[in-house]
Amino acid sequence: MNLINTYEEQIKKSRFIAYYYEVFNINEIKEILDQLKKEHKKARHLPYAYKIDNIVKKSDDKEPNGTAGSPIYNIIEKQQLNNCLIVVVRYFGGIKLGAGGLLRAYSSAANNVVK
Repeated sequence: MNLINTYEEQIKKSRFIAYYYEVFNINEIKEILDQLKKEHKKARHLPYAYKIDNIVKKSDDKEPNGTAGSPIYNIIEKQQLNNCLIVVVRYFGGIKLGAGGLLRAYSSAANNVVK
């Protein structure tokens, strides 16, 4: 497993920390997710998306359906990435962003981490 880049932005007091990894199997993904959960105990959400050849998965991790995992995965597709995992850790800042705001925030964090 190889951490390629990290990126952080703050939107309405919420912190979004994006991690971009090169991965080659599902076990690596589980290890990374477990490690990030330990590292970010106080984070509210850890949505992610990955693509390893034909294996694709996305998770909203308790964010409203389609507002986190899908926008992250769309960046993977748009950039034609493979063997990659993008996780965006969110620390809730107390201000609700709404579905559109979440979609834009996760999309922006994922887009910036792969630049």
